[in-house]
Amino acid sequence: MAGFRPPKPEPKPGGAPFWRVLPMWLRDGLSVLSDKAYTMKMGQVRMPTRTFYMLNDPPLVRRVLAERADNYPKDEVLGFMLRRLMGDSIFTSNGATWKRQRGMMNPAFEAARVKDVFAQMLDATRDMAARLDTVADGRPYTIDVETTHVTADIILRTIFSSTMEQGAAERVFAAFNEFQEIAFAHGMLRIFRLPTFLSPRHARAGRAAREIRGLLEPMIRARLERIARGEAVPARDILAAMLEARDPTDGTPFSFEELYEQVAMLFLAGHETSASALGWTLYLIAKQPEVQARLLAEVTAVLGDRQPVFSDLRGLEYTRAVFREALRLYPPVAFIARTPIEGECLRGKDVKPGSIIFVSPWMLHRNRNHWDAPDEFDADRFETERGAEAARCAYLPFSMGPRVCLGAAFALQEATLILATLIRRYRFEAEPGHEPQPVARLTLRSANGIVLRLTRRNADAQAAAE
Repeated sequence: MAGFRPPKPEPKPGGAPFWRVLPMWLRDGLSVLSDKAYTMKMGQVRMPTRTFYMLNDPPLVRRVLAERADNYPKDEVLGFMLRRLMGDSIFTSNGATWKRQRGMMNPAFEAARVKDVFAQMLDATRDMAARLDTVADGRPYTIDVETTHVTADIILRTIFSSTMEQGAAERVFAAFNEFQEIAFAHGMLRIFRLPTFLSPRHARAGRAAREIRGLLEPMIRARLERIARGEAVPARDILAAMLEARDPTDGTPFSFEELYEQVAMLFLAGHETSASALGWTLYLIAKQPEVQARLLAEVTAVLGDRQPVFSDLRGLEYTRAVFREALRLYPPVAFIARTPIEGECLRGKDVKPGSIIFVSPWMLHRNRNHWDAPDEFDADRFETERGAEAARCAYLPFSMGPRVCLGAAFALQEATLILATLIRRYRFEAEPGHEPQPVARLTLRSANGIVLRLTRRNADAQAAAE
């Protein structure tokens, strides 16, 4: 029996002329992929302005992202897209700047050890449940707004020891969705070396970036003012660690602008990718009652009717497997761009400096040469010999190499706790007639939202009793 095949854009015919491909590129990165993209090892596209390469072969991917990472820094287009939002942060910088930032940021990441932040995550999930309890049973609800809220709340608690209110969460969700749509189009124009005035929404992107900055900057200034007044401040959150960070060579601290840029990076990277993955996970669960029932059985067996503790997370193996499979089908960052400093021969092709190499987790995770039934949901695939081998070589939801996501363990713990909380409390159903449309911009989101129906499980029990 065939498994569930969640939404995936239909492959496009290959060989389309540049003028027909460009409008699709400006919308999202998935709309231009042909069927061949899911089986090839390395593709080459010659454009009038630059040459592009698409890698879909594990040894090539490892060479670019890990073995020869210094020769393949992040392409400048990422910094161009994100500069208005997070400046020259560790997420976009390269070379000596990145190494300095990484050396200063390591203590901050230590402040977010998964065991130490478990209590903050648990408090945020309780607040999430309280918000969802106000949603009428069976009413259509755009769940990716809530996944954005809870993940933003968690990262704010770990950075600032503060919470996020509903209004602020909704503004961040709307502002970042607008920002990434415009920034992605501008970035694609930049890649093709075309003027960004061809996209008329430059000012709107700036307003969206200022909306997010207006949330974060006052929180940083408030902490600095409390310190200046000699007031007690949290000693173990990420902001405290960043204020103590010093350049390993000259001992200087972050300037205010550098501090803001790193905080903005942590906030956005720390919640947006998790929010995307959780939204898709809940959709996958809602479409498969048997998966949902199995999750509930596991959560009930591990937790019973008590609140979870840190050690419980080890027992939620199937919950983690479901999330891992969601990350395979819908990796939050679908495309990773690199530019070679020195030319190199890859699979017989002379890759010159200045060209762009795309590594695509989306394509690699659906490569038919490595995965069985790659477009189908199967959380048990990682337990098979072929699935385990594919997971070792063709699975990179958090990238790989020296720039691997440092928040991977944080994200897995956060997702497991949130999913366990939601599954125990609610039954999820997909909204009839609504199918989310995956689009890959800065992150992989649904162009039309993810709409589900929630029913409180205690309400089911009451109805059965009556």
